[in-house]
Amino acid sequence: MIRTLCCLFTAAFLAGFASTPARAQQPEATLAADTPKEFKPIRDEFDYERREAMIAMRDGAKLFTVILIPKGAQRAPMLLTRTPYDADKMTRHAQSNRLAATLHGYDNFEDLHTRDGYIRVIQDIRGKYKSEGDYVVTRPPHGALNPTAIDHATDTWDTIDWLVKNVPESNGKVGILGISYDGFTALTALFNPHPALKVSVPMNPMVDGWMGDDWFHNGAFRQINLAYIYNQVNTRDNSAEWWDSHYDQYDFYLKAGSAGALGKARGLEQNGFFRKLLAHPAYDAFWQEQALDKLLTREPLKVPVMLVHGLWDQEDIYGDMAVYAALEPKDTRNDKVFLVMGPWNHGGQQEEGSSLGALHFGSDTSLYFRERVLRPFLDQYLKDGAAKADIAPVTVFRTGENHWDRLQRWPDGCAAGCTIEPRALYLLSERKLDFRAQTQADAAEYVSDPATPVPFVPRPVKSAGYEDNIWPQWLVSDQRTASSRPDVATFVSDVLSEPLRISGQAKVTLSASTSGGDGDFVVKLIDVYPDLVPAQPAMGGYELMVAADILRGRYRNSYSQPEPMPANTPVPLRFALPPAHHTFLPGHRIMVQVQSSWFPLYDRNPQTWVDNIFLARPQDYRRATIRIRLGGADGSALVLPVVRGGEPRH
Repeated sequence: MIRTLCCLFTAAFLAGFASTPARAQQPEATLAADTPKEFKPIRDEFDYERREAMIAMRDGAKLFTVILIPKGAQRAPMLLTRTPYDADKMTRHAQSNRLAATLHGYDNFEDLHTRDGYIRVIQDIRGKYKSEGDYVVTRPPHGALNPTAIDHATDTWDTIDWLVKNVPESNGKVGILGISYDGFTALTALFNPHPALKVSVPMNPMVDGWMGDDWFHNGAFRQINLAYIYNQVNTRDNSAEWWDSHYDQYDFYLKAGSAGALGKARGLEQNGFFRKLLAHPAYDAFWQEQALDKLLTREPLKVPVMLVHGLWDQEDIYGDMAVYAALEPKDTRNDKVFLVMGPWNHGGQQEEGSSLGALHFGSDTSLYFRERVLRPFLDQYLKDGAAKADIAPVTVFRTGENHWDRLQRWPDGCAAGCTIEPRALYLLSERKLDFRAQTQADAAEYVSDPATPVPFVPRPVKSAGYEDNIWPQWLVSDQRTASSRPDVATFVSDVLSEPLRISGQAKVTLSASTSGGDGDFVVKLIDVYPDLVPAQPAMGGYELMVAADILRGRYRNSYSQPEPMPANTPVPLRFALPPAHHTFLPGHRIMVQVQSSWFPLYDRNPQTWVDNIFLARPQDYRRATIRIRLGGADGSALVLPVVRGGEPRH
């Protein structure tokens, strides 16, 4: 009975359920959407017109390009920037109807739009964001590393060809400008340049990733760039993001072990560029055949170039100067290669430039550059009928004295009548420095322990995501924390009684040994301020890093053929520091620091011999005793480019 009732109930329920679709098929009431099918903004009050184009390259790939044209423009010059950093986002900065407020990030230079009427063109390079094609990190020019017929030079040529034919408001003249990676693309435009390209302004460009730009410095790997490699390369739109697991990056990288182990733990072995790093730790053909300074020596100089360098560029401090050295000999009339060196960090020339960290320069150095150097330079080559610019071949800011110098070449140092004399500043016993050598042999000794490496900034080492991240100004950070450590050998001069001016690159000539099979050697040239600075109390005793760099010991004899360091045997270590144009003032002292780690900026050297430090195992990392030879026939020194005679040319 119960079963019969259940069956009857079930049948009735199913019959009711089956009738539901019939009711649902009846016409439903509709409610009109508030969102239009296609919205067309009215921008009559805007002072510019925005156009977008997918410009076809010779292989058929189309590159997303934003063209910003000032209202009423006629026969206006065009400034092109080619970027991997999202052209769409870079041109939609503010809720504003003003062109000057539209651009953001590197390559802004809003002055060129508000007053000078330049047409601004921003393009996604192939493989990034809205552009088609494949992304290759700093894609090499056609040649041994790139057998295809496509590179940045051809993409630039095709883009410029399209622009001069399809932007009727232009005068047919194009300049290319960019900072960092965008400075790299500005350099690649010099290979077989389009006839309409009239000028190139590479700023802080990536030139040689192994010698001294983003990836390595003299063989030591800049492992904090793993985050950039993860974000930039893993996806077209940078949607895969690196994450922090520690507030203090020092703890994070120390726990991770080797750079290779960390990359593998985060899946970076899927990333083609990371695999190239693992396969090419030495300066082999892979790096040499894409170093732009070497490649540009083979090219004719057809386009005027202004290289813009930051004296405290924390990312690409090598490239500008290497390109200048490659191109300047080609400039036989001294009118096509220009160099600007300012007291800036990476890209600081487009920011307010009266200070950097604790340093104050007495004027807005960036504004000076943009108003007095960049603008007349661009106008001369790009504007119809513009006057010749009064720009020196080299414009460089002398730090310490805080003024601009106009020079004929670099390094020059001053006007007629001066010379640059290499003078050895000797590392002496009792941690002293002097231009006079000591006859007796001695040594300074410290223990380098990979378990407690020297931090490159005071801890905690914060990632870029934190507001008080020190990365943009770390090269001018106070070095007193390092000088107080027992694993940093510190040498200090007597107080200066007269100014000491240097212009050029200081040369490291160390004689050192290690109890291990390999080692890193960091050398810093430091300006020590007086104990009291009444006008700037916070600068009392400040230890300002004027120039510093690192050499991985295995590359002391050959960058391409590494070899072990013989245990407990002194060997010569020779390398150059980044350029400086600085005055050590009376009342200051000169300091040199030597250490064997700079962490976590650079990966730790295990200090035992391993074939590939990327693949070092935990047991490979061992303490080592470092001895710096002082005095005698092979004592250690830093050779300074000292300016003798003459007066600065302001």
